Amino acid sequence: MEVCPVVLTEALSAAAGVPVKLHTQIDKKEKTWKLDVKNLLALVFLGKKKAAVPLSKKLSVIPEDFFDPQFDVDYTDRKDSGIGCMRGEESYHRPYGWMRFGLKVLNKYPDGNAWLGAERSRRKSEIGEWPVSYHGTDQKGAEGVIQTRYQPGGGRMYGRGIYSTPDITVANQYAQTKQFTSVKNGKTYRVILQNRINPQKRIIFPENNYWLVEVPEGTSPEQERAIVDSAIRPYGLLLQEVKKKSACCHCC
Repeated sequence: MEVCPVVLTEALSAAAGVPVKLHTQIDKKEKTWKLDVKNLLALVFLGKKKAAVPLSKKLSVIPEDFFDPQFDVDYTDRKDSGIGCMRGEESYHRPYGWMRFGLKVLNKYPDGNAWLGAERSRRKSEIGEWPVSYHGTDQKGAEGVIQTRYQPGGGRMYGRGIYSTPDITVANQYAQTKQFTSVKNGKTYRVILQNRINPQKRIIFPENNYWLVEVPEGTSPEQERAIVDSAIRPYGLLLQEVKKKSACCHCC
């Protein structure tokens, strides 16, 4: 799958729940706020206000500073071979059917790059590596990620916090409400974030394939940002084109 930078910024807008433009699309007279990967994290999971994004400024992105094409992988036409692999001592289910656009995360965090593991295709985990999770949220933006709790089977509430899943098919159920039609090319896409999650900061609900990073009631916005920064890190933006259904003729 090939898309231009404009479509990628449209995908970021869908993921963050707020408009994001290329820096070249914004008038020089306008006040802008540069989006980077860590900003995106706070926007997606906490919303614009809690992420401390200036409400008066437009969000812009410089693709060369944000995306890392060397880690792009096209899984759109690949299928599961049945040969398992591990990341962070957890089974890793590759996002078959999706295109991954790598995010520029190397050397972004003070604890180094061990959380990502080795930069190569492999089956086994690396020491210090975090497991992979997927997150497909609502187009309304991240305010609901913290405040509106997912309700898996039986209507049970699992708590307040950030939900993700190691299963791309589960994340896709939520991405269905978070698709956008590109103004640039007229195609419709779904968006999912591919993340690494700190295994010491999650609660596992295996019966429904959910992982929860708890954010207790009464947590201040500053504390919420600290929890997010220490617990979950996106490293890939996943896109899947939604094919239009062909009209059925009356003679079938």
